[in-house]
Amino acid sequence: MQLVLDSEQQQLRSTVRKLLADHNHLRSVVDGDETYDRVLWKHLAGLGLTGLVVPEEHGGAGAGHVERCVVLEELGRALAPVPFFASAVLAADALMALGDTEVLPALASGEKIGALVVSQTWGPSAVTATERDGGWVLDGQASFVISGDVADVFVVYTSDGWFVAEEAQRKTLTTLDPTRGQAKLEFAAAPARRLDAADPAAVLEKVRDLASVALAAEQAGGIAKVLETTVEYAKVRVQFGRAIGSYQAVKHACADLYSTSERVESLLRHAAWVADNAPEELPLAAAAIQVFTAPACFEAARSGLQLHGGIGYTWEHDAHLYYKRAKSSELLFGGQDEQLARLAGCLAEGS
Repeated sequence: MQLVLDSEQQQLRSTVRKLLADHNHLRSVVDGDETYDRVLWKHLAGLGLTGLVVPEEHGGAGAGHVERCVVLEELGRALAPVPFFASAVLAADALMALGDTEVLPALASGEKIGALVVSQTWGPSAVTATERDGGWVLDGQASFVISGDVADVFVVYTSDGWFVAEEAQRKTLTTLDPTRGQAKLEFAAAPARRLDAADPAAVLEKVRDLASVALAAEQAGGIAKVLETTVEYAKVRVQFGRAIGSYQAVKHACADLYSTSERVESLLRHAAWVADNAPEELPLAAAAIQVFTAPACFEAARSGLQLHGGIGYTWEHDAHLYYKRAKSSELLFGGQDEQLARLAGCLAEGS
């Protein structure tokens, strides 16, 4: 097991960090009308990062999940407003798990953006598939689809299996997190192509496990950035004639942030290694990392915001954006009770 990045992975991290420092326009997106940074997306695609884990024969880079997590850490550090998680993680992983390569090259190149739609049998995300005239059509609505407002391709899971569609009416939603676009989709007899799968539900579980690891990478990057900015602020903010970092309470809070960041990074390196080298252990590793990382990320963002004092609560400072991203990510795949139930189920299966 490798818990330390090698020289090539460290170089990848440096390259992505520099790219984001030069081309990330977070505030232009948050304060503007766009829901993602189109220029930054083109730069990521130009470096081959949008198809990092896609096999080379399908237009990707053929790298592993460790490398993808390195990229996701940097995107999380910068709160980069791009549809990477939706397209290069959720949609791409689903298509690879299903063995479908018709759309995959376009997603890998960044030419098209993908989004994953998971239908429920009831409620706000109920999509049904109907066989008609020798083909299939989709009907129904799906809410809170990540990057659904900008997607060109929808990979849809229904009670009848997996489908790919390209037509849907969409409405951009105003959510807690302005850095990650979400949409409400409506399918009205939308033409769809069915994807064969021996066990559609098992594919969904695999996609969810890989997504849990990828999300943890974003969260790890966010924690690291909160730690960095909070420590720097504690050095320069003066109160009662002393830098606030000299006070014991602030020292302890920063030490806790550092400890959290180190533990999350260790869990992430293990889970990413498992995804590449021991897939049979992935369900347990994915459940475990979200049980710890999701609340840890939110607590780190909360602490960082508090330690920034009054300035941390202003719109102009980014502390509130990390706070909002942390909370929305914590709930993205269900609350803590659901994550604990998943972990308990994995442990029970292995006992």
